[in-house]
Amino acid sequence: MITLDCIQRRLTELCDERRIAFHALATCAGVHPSTVKSIMNGKSQNPGVVTLKKLCDGLDITLTEFFNTDYFRDLEQEIV
Repeated sequence: MITLDCIQRRLTELCDERRIAFHALATCAGVHPSTVKSIMNGKSQNPGVVTLKKLCDGLDITLTEFFNTDYFRDLEQEIV
């Protein structure tokens, strides 16, 4: 699994837990819905930390909570 897959998986989990759509997340986070759409469809291969922080704020969690999963801990180094 690559980092983008983990980000997509985590956003999906968190939205499912809260029963909110990605569009609603974007609104809560103060980002354009196309930003979330680009992350989720893989168009944005490397979402920035500022964007992720805004999404976390919209989900009312910290960045630490966002990344605190086994699949992020188990990521191998990605050298391109």
